[in-house]
Amino acid sequence: MSDSLMSTYARLPVSFEKGEGVYLFDSEGNKYLDALAGIAVCSLGHAHPRVADAIADQARTLIHTSNVYNIPHQTELGDKLCSLSGMSRVFFGNSGAEANEAAIKIARLFGKKQGIDRPKIIVASGSFHGRTLATLSATGSRKVQAGFSPLVEGFVRVEYNDIEAIQKIAENSSEVAAILVEPVQGEGGIIVPDEGYLSSIRKICDDNNWLMMLDEIQTGMGRTGKMFAFQHEGITPDVMTLAKALGNGVPIGACLAAGKAEEIFTPGTHGSTFGGNPLVTRTALEVISIMEEQDIPNKAAEMGSYMLSQFKQALADVDGVQDIRGHGMMLGIELNKDCGELVAKALEKKLLINVTAHKTIRLLPPLVITKDQADDVVSTLVPLIKEFL
Repeated sequence: MSDSLMSTYARLPVSFEKGEGVYLFDSEGNKYLDALAGIAVCSLGHAHPRVADAIADQARTLIHTSNVYNIPHQTELGDKLCSLSGMSRVFFGNSGAEANEAAIKIARLFGKKQGIDRPKIIVASGSFHGRTLATLSATGSRKVQAGFSPLVEGFVRVEYNDIEAIQKIAENSSEVAAILVEPVQGEGGIIVPDEGYLSSIRKICDDNNWLMMLDEIQTGMGRTGKMFAFQHEGITPDVMTLAKALGNGVPIGACLAAGKAEEIFTPGTHGSTFGGNPLVTRTALEVISIMEEQDIPNKAAEMGSYMLSQFKQALADVDGVQDIRGHGMMLGIELNKDCGELVAKALEKKLLINVTAHKTIRLLPPLVITKDQADDVVSTLVPLIKEFL
């Protein structure tokens, strides 16, 4: 790594120069199967021809004007996202962290309007919401927070997937304005909550006049088998955040609001220089168009279920495999000890994976992965896991 770059990443010893579908090619021409998709970003694969054409055409036409003016592609994208989600309003930023910052600000303004002097937001242990000061304060990881105190106040933490803990706070606190959770915890280790978890939160929020806010940065845009993960339970949140796969690699974030949250922001309360510019919104529109035309969410559900069953079958009797879980194309294989070294071992086999929460192998393949490619992931990774254990 160059001495000019800050030491914020423990980079692997490889440089990629080209992508094609689910594959990446390094500077020496070696081919790698990408089972991480840039951490759930390139859901349509790398260098998708239609996405590339949209980017190039828009770059030759107009990249940036400023939100001082109307941006037609931004309006069209906002309308499309609201139509798909059942939400009513959208704010565009440049990342997931920015989208969550917007959600936190909406919650605080909402709380103030309810007469709460110091509004609080319920968040979950094991969560990950970003690395800005407010979003890392909301994040349920002491490792991420280490060294950055004093943190932003106003967050109340509960165990993930614990409805009783949320209900207890509702019964004993008058300062809560909102709850912010992930439908599936990605960085936390692909933690899938019990069925009914989100609908139970929805009811508690309705009963207590709280905002239900869902961080769908990783779960959104088809990854769990629906366009948005909350659609599995037939509910609608008050606030939802998106990023990652929305631009298939082009940086874009979105904070969507509905109902009592949709009119909280007014001119001057929030903004972004680059957010929702013509380039990124044109790209996102093309991404959505491809996802709809090719029924990508349904493919994610089918292939995710297939890969999960293949891993469960192949690792059923392997001592040291604690759990194999998933939701759509979010797969986690939890071992009984730290397994970070498997990332480098898989790289040697030309397979790109990730380990999160120390002990969980996280797989987030492009949603366009084929059955043969999925089989390649399984047949490469299973022997590595067995050898490691």
